[in-house]
Amino acid sequence: VQLVESGGGLVQAGGSLTLSCAASGFAVDDHAIGWFRQAPGKEREGVSCVSSHHGNTYYRDSVKGRFTIVRDNAENTVYLHMNSLKPEDTAVYHCAAELAVQFSSTCTVDIYAYDNWGQGTQVTVSS
Repeated sequence: VQLVESGGGLVQAGGSLTLSCAASGFAVDDHAIGWFRQAPGKEREGVSCVSSHHGNTYYRDSVKGRFTIVRDNAENTVYLHMNSLKPEDTAVYHCAAELAVQFSSTCTVDIYAYDNWGQGTQVTVSS
């Protein structure tokens, strides 16, 4: 089981990035997938998630209307489209899978619910 993030980089405020989370060893539509971020000196926080059943989504308030999580079952990949980026979005972004639970119609951004994590990708937004 493996998750590999990519797509991070340096972007100016107001710009866009798309992060990818490529999964292997399991199907992304069998388990909830979450995106999390951790800024220097801060705790890891949940950004968004997509449920396995029905693909229901959740976003933290600070990214609503700017970020979109999309699951591509054929590619076994979950994307995080990020628009209107702000300097406060700067962080290492990780994706994670909730492997202990299957076929749920809800998802959570509680980090303790997730049991498989990617290595992360750096997103830096300059002002």
